[in-house]
Parts: sequence; structure tokens; C-alpha cells
Amino acid sequence: MNKPNYLDGSIVNLMSSISGAFGTKHKYNPLKLLQPEELKNSKNIVLLVIDGLGYEYLTKKCKGSFLEKNTRGKITSVYPPTTGAAIPTFMTGLAPQQHALTGWFVNFKELGVVSIFFKFAPRAGGIPFSMFGINISNLLGLKGFDQTIKAKCYQVTQFADTDFSQALSTNSKMLAYEAGDMRGFFSLIKKAINLGKARKYIYAYWPDFDGVGHETGMKSKKTKDHFKKIDKKVKDLVKNLKGTNTALIITADHGLKDVTKRIFIEDHPKLKECLSTPICGDSRASYCYVRPSKVKQFEDYVKTKLSKYCYLYKSEDLVKQNFFGLYKPNLKLFDRIGDYVLISKEGNIIKDRILDQIDHNLVGHHSGLSDEELYVPLIVFKL
Repeated sequence: MNKPNYLDGSIVNLMSSISGAFGTKHKYNPLKLLQPEELKNSKNIVLLVIDGLGYEYLTKKCKGSFLEKNTRGKITSVYPPTTGAAIPTFMTGLAPQQHALTGWFVNFKELGVVSIFFKFAPRAGGIPFSMFGINISNLLGLKGFDQTIKAKCYQVTQFADTDFSQALSTNSKMLAYEAGDMRGFFSLIKKAINLGKARKYIYAYWPDFDGVGHETGMKSKKTKDHFKKIDKKVKDLVKNLKGTNTALIITADHGLKDVTKRIFIEDHPKLKECLSTPICGDSRASYCYVRPSKVKQFEDYVKTKLSKYCYLYKSEDLVKQNFFGLYKPNLKLFDRIGDYVLISKEGNIIKDRILDQIDHNLVGHHSGLSDEELYVPLIVFKL
């Protein structure tokens, strides 16, 4: 089974290379494929994250494209390879082992509720916790990456006003674009580069490729057409930035894989009665909180009824095996990964529903450990 390469080949190591280029030493080694020395003389360093653009998709489905032809190599995401764990890595420079943000659904022990983390709101729906006076910064206890480097920092995002972005971007000037406005997105990157004479770090995030992949799958014409638009815009951007002493780094938080089988906890009542909370994490990395009196029943059920669809691991064992990162873990990590993790096998997902919630029946998914999900491209332009 695949595992992130935190030694010198993951997005965590990429962030170490960037921080090293700004003179900040990081606990994690720099990326083997992009050392800090290569970036240290660049006036502008731009990190462009295309959500969902996996290395396998780029090199197999998009041969001959501008991005594919300029791909330096492949690196790994983090575990789980999903937006809820990988974007916090870009925003903090840390692995999930340290930032303790572990997926789309996070069980915040401090609040006594399972949340949709990026909305900072209950999973069942409702207004953000901040509306009740809960400070997300105090809950996370993390510094943004922009607080750890000496540079003028900018963030190009459509989520500028979210609690999450505000908490981890205190030293960044936000440049917001409207949802779906690809032209505006790339225009703001160029604008940021031209703002002032100071050395800059620009983090730019495009989420819509992931959205199309979820809705229509990675084999669809719609997904390919969206990629072609991105590819053309990047080519134009590279042309326009020549002579600006800019290092443009392009990567992704994860890739996606199409799903063929859905397992719903509600269809397995003997399994459901073992759980003390709804499933957390993501559909291919499911954190299970198991009632102490039901541990044997839970293990036996998964091993006999679900072994065709998933692997069963004790959560602490995955920490010890360095799936979430290296070095000393954030103690909050153990609160957020449950007692067991169900790692979905090829083409399967495991989900539950909150009361009468309707499943969106998405085609593309991530957070598993397939090549398609774990590996992301490294693309570097020196302009």
C-alpha cells in the first residue's frame, strides 16, 4: 500500500523548500526535486494549487498538454490525500501529524461536535461556530505559513472571508475572485506580482477542477475540457510573467479516482451500533469512534463483512507508521482520527448519512491511497 514520502518527496517538503528560500529553516527536509537554493534568488515565488489535479491524470489523460510537458516529476500528498488535510499543509507548512486537520469531517472534541471543517460549522448544517463567539484560531492553535517567512505575502482565493482562511492568513493580503471566474483568478496572480517592489510569496488556489471531477468523474469530457482551459491560462500566464524574476510552482492537494461501489453504514446496522459518533474524515479514509463494549463486534464485522471493500487499521498504528507525518504528533491528532481507520480499497467508498440527508452520488473521490489520489505533479517555471 502506498504511503506519503515525508522524508523528501511530499507537499510538506515542498513547503520546506519554499520556507528555506526565504531563509526559514523547517523541521521537515526540503523537497528533493526542488531545493531552496533554486528559489532563493527569485523575487516572487508563486505557489499555484490546482485542487484535484493528480499526477496520474495529468501524465496519462493529458499527454502533450503544456502542463504535462513541463512536469518535473511526481510527489506525494499527505495522508489522507484530501483537501481537508492537504490544504492546511499548504496554509501552515506542516504535515497532518502536526496541524491535526484530518479531513472534510472533523470531530472537534473541544466543541463536542462533528464539523464540516472548512465551513467551521456542524456537519448537520447551521451557522458557523464563530457566530457563537468561538474563535477558530484558539481552537486550532496554529500559525499560518505566512507568519513563518520574511516576505510580502498575498493569497489569491475565492474563500477570503472564511474563518479558516482568516485564521491562517493573518500576514497575507487577500485578493478575492468570484467563484468560477478563471479569468479573474489568473489576473489577480499577475496583479499580485506587480504590487510593490518587495520580495513576495503568493499562494493561489483554484478549486473548480476538483468540483468537476467529483461531479462527472475523471473520464468525463467535462473534466477534460476544464483541464484544457486551465492549461491554456497557465500557458498565457507563463508568457506574461517572463522577465519578472518569478518562480511559478504548480502542484495539487490530491488527485481523484472514480468510484464503482458505495457502502453505507445504515445498511449494516450491526456495524452502526458499534459507533459512538458519525464517521469522520472522508469517504475513502473513514475515522471510526467505537464504543468500548463493541470493539470486538466492530473488528469482527469489518473483517468478515467488509474486508472486500476496505482495510482496517487502528488509528494509533497509522500514527506510529508515519502515515500522518514525522516527528512528535500534535496531541489533538488522536482526538480527530478516532479509534480505527477504514482505508477503502480500489473503487469503493464508505459513507454514512445524518438522519435524512441525501447522498450527492458523486463520481470522483479522493482520500484513498491509490496512485491516482496520492501522487500530484510538481511543475516549476523560472521566469
